[in-house]
Amino acid sequence: MASTVGRNIAAPLLFLNMVMYFIVLGFVSWCLNRFINGQTNHPSFGGNGATMFFLIFAMMASVLGVVSKFAGGNHIRAWRNDSLAAAASSSLVAWALTVVAFGLACKEISIGGWRGWRLKIVEAFIIILTFTELLYLLLLHAGLYSSRYGPGYRDTDYGLGAGGVETGHKGAGAVTGSRV
Repeated sequence: MASTVGRNIAAPLLFLNMVMYFIVLGFVSWCLNRFINGQTNHPSFGGNGATMFFLIFAMMASVLGVVSKFAGGNHIRAWRNDSLAAAASSSLVAWALTVVAFGLACKEISIGGWRGWRLKIVEAFIIILTFTELLYLLLLHAGLYSSRYGPGYRDTDYGLGAGGVETGHKGAGAVTGSRV
């Protein structure tokens, strides 16, 4: 059971991040629709000069975050080195876009002005997701330092049978009736 320490911690965090990305996606979609329609004077919207950029990057970060959680779910299920590469790379890109949206959220907050409650929720969720996605990314890469926390990049048992022993030799002999 010691080999599942990383999996037991990463699975709930993956689920939490996926739910939060879905919530952000819903609110950002609503806000972006209002912004495109020119309804920035809506009581629950508002905004300032950074709002358009923030909403676009928050939308991209949330869509990529949801997609990366599907790859992460596959990795949590399989918990192998080959699934780790897909989960870690997509999660790294999702985190990078979330950091850009985080910077724009900070800029939007520092500019000030009146912002509605939906826009404030998106800002808060992006700020929280920046740190929880980083924690999830660090948990995925924890196997790099110790195999106790999960599959690492240095494990060499890929493609080998049980116990790290090869199950048979390829091309060891001819089979009766085979053509050359």
